[in-house]
Amino acid sequence: MARIVMKFGGTSMAGIERIRSVAARVKREVAAGNQVAVVVSAMAGETDRLVGFCREASSLYDPKEYDVVVSAGEQITSGLLAIALQAAGVPARSWLGWQLAISTSDAHASARIQDIDMAALEASLAAGEVAVIPGFQGVDEHGRVTTLGRGGSDTSAVAMAAAMKADRCDIYTDVDGVYTTDPRIVPRARKLKKVTYEEMLELASVGAKVLQTRSVGLAMKEGVRVQVLSSFTGEDAPMADTLPGTMIVGEDEFWEEIDDMESQLITGIAHDKNEAKITLVAVPDKPGAVAAIFAPLAQANINVDMIIQNIAHAAGSTDVTFTVPAADLARSIEVLNQGREAIGFAELVHDTRVAKISVVGVGMRSHAGVASTMFTTLGERGINIQAISTSEIKVSVLIEEDYTELAVRVLHTAYGLDAEDVAA
Repeated sequence: MARIVMKFGGTSMAGIERIRSVAARVKREVAAGNQVAVVVSAMAGETDRLVGFCREASSLYDPKEYDVVVSAGEQITSGLLAIALQAAGVPARSWLGWQLAISTSDAHASARIQDIDMAALEASLAAGEVAVIPGFQGVDEHGRVTTLGRGGSDTSAVAMAAAMKADRCDIYTDVDGVYTTDPRIVPRARKLKKVTYEEMLELASVGAKVLQTRSVGLAMKEGVRVQVLSSFTGEDAPMADTLPGTMIVGEDEFWEEIDDMESQLITGIAHDKNEAKITLVAVPDKPGAVAAIFAPLAQANINVDMIIQNIAHAAGSTDVTFTVPAADLARSIEVLNQGREAIGFAELVHDTRVAKISVVGVGMRSHAGVASTMFTTLGERGINIQAISTSEIKVSVLIEEDYTELAVRVLHTAYGLDAEDVAA
């Protein structure tokens, strides 16, 4: 008997018929003798609708009351799924975040899970019940409902799997796994059987939308095996334990099934158009100048990614270029202009027509030439590189947005990631 957490996203819960389909999938796991807890998201679009109500009520809404409102979507789907399971002959009950309790910090709208009290849930599972748990929510030390931030249901599922010591956490979504790149751009993209936690973290952070970054980080910390599956397969689809999707695992398990470790160089290519480039012209070339730029951005909780400091000008100044999330551009400009006197720059130039392209793979730790292949391939197609950043298993470049799809396609081919055969 396996212990499994199954998580279903908003598209999987979008309406009663889809909820019945989810119930049928859960019933199959129960019939196979598994203990099951299910974590659900709100119906697709429901959280946005609830957020809109809060903004209409007041632009300066209380975050505590905001959490009460926006957490209601998951409460509805957890109750409906429990009803659907009962109607299908499966013992089930729903548990709200405060009933378990899922203890979190008191940072409303962006709380972090601190602990999960398993006593009541263990008793329920032992009695043969399926536990249906709303994702995205918890309770703080004051007894107030909290939410984990958008996409937090993935984190809820992984945290629940860690607390239950589950054999795996199955994330059902609208894609059937993790691909070498976006199949809408590269039809010859291949679905990956296994990906390491580190690779998935990097892919999620640079544009791959399959899983929320926080959930992957938590899975790596707690050693939770996470599987990405499609919830839109027929009832005769293989059982989840036959691995039809992509398993996200530790590096030791990843290498166990790689036939040729030397050839496993790049796992995937991601792209992100939600970047904005800022250049500060003629910043004084002196100690502390760069700190004067990035300290106020950090205080404003603005994440800075790529950074380039150009060669100093003859006048004793230099240009500094960096990227921020496009959604934070206006706030970044405001923060920098407020500190203009302290920083001493002559001009601020920004550009939103940029995209970040990243190649990711644990194999590059032991291989030279990964960056060279990337730069040569882009150069041969006339694609100019505006900025570069690297980690141990990732190389990212900033390019003009119009070249995004071309860059992804040519790099996918250059690293040998194209599938040999594509179904018609």
